Amino acid sequence: MKIKKTNRPPRPASTPASAPASEPGALRRTVAEAQAAAPRRDRPAGQSAAGQGSAGQGAGNKAAGNKGAASRGAGSRGPDSRASSGGKPGESRGAKPARPAGRPDTRPARDTGSRDGSRPAPDDGHQPAGTQRLFFALKVPANLVGPLREAQRKLRGNWRRVDADQLHVTLAYLPAVPVDRVDDLKRLGVTLMQDLAPMQVSLRGTGYYPNEGSPRVWFVKVEAEGLPELAQALRDGIHALGLETDDQPFKGHITLARKKGPAPRVPPLTFTHGWQAGGAVLYRSILRKTGPIHETASSFRFRAPLPTETDAPLPDPSTDTPPAAPAVTDPQ
Repeated sequence: MKIKKTNRPPRPASTPASAPASEPGALRRTVAEAQAAAPRRDRPAGQSAAGQGSAGQGAGNKAAGNKGAASRGAGSRGPDSRASSGGKPGESRGAKPARPAGRPDTRPARDTGSRDGSRPAPDDGHQPAGTQRLFFALKVPANLVGPLREAQRKLRGNWRRVDADQLHVTLAYLPAVPVDRVDDLKRLGVTLMQDLAPMQVSLRGTGYYPNEGSPRVWFVKVEAEGLPELAQALRDGIHALGLETDDQPFKGHITLARKKGPAPRVPPLTFTHGWQAGGAVLYRSILRKTGPIHETASSFRFRAPLPTETDAPLPDPSTDTPPAAPAVTDPQ
């Protein structure tokens, strides 16, 4: 019996038998060549689009040739190769292609948290290189930690309580400040606050943001004479320096907790406590998986003297109603 011989088509020269395209090194070279041919952000503006297209087309043709050779090599093993390789039939064996060294990671950054206030900042999740998150704030004194911690104990479910040493009243938030501009903010704080007198700050009722639907933040409102004016002056000064703030209306508050999942609301609470704020702080906010950490970048004192009794308005002699006594705050 005669066996008729057939001539097999020659193997392409670009894929030698000793180095199949399914080899991890060949795949890495193909990926690297395709990425090198792709348009880059730092490519000179004068380079023609046709040049980029021809380079990408050449890399794509080579990748297609390697892919076809890989399919032929995998198919020659037959369907039983699944048991030996641990994969699906026709699946090539080898490691995943590694990311070439020196290429930037262009994947979008993950959202890591909310800003230092009752309203989330739109920039959270990505911090531009060479910048810092900063904010001006009033620090909550230690004698108010007890009442606020007692309120936090009423939380149930997936509420994350703000630590006692992180409690504050945000005055102005800066999402991305170049490192070499921090000293400008320190000088701004000194200029605006050295002529201010200490402020009497009072706690009010609790609230949620957003108030409708599923809230993300639980806070207590604060009030103080001159506090909204200070917050606006800081924002105006920041804009004059060419820096950006969140540009949201100022609402004095202390964030008590942030929600990380389903959790019930706490019924409204009212506080009668308060404190005398003798200065403000410029904080640096560092995001962590467990929540933001606040580091003191600079402190500022309110150096103007308090009004004396002689500066108080005189009673109207035409009425018999004595002037109202000043409000007394709970010192605990």
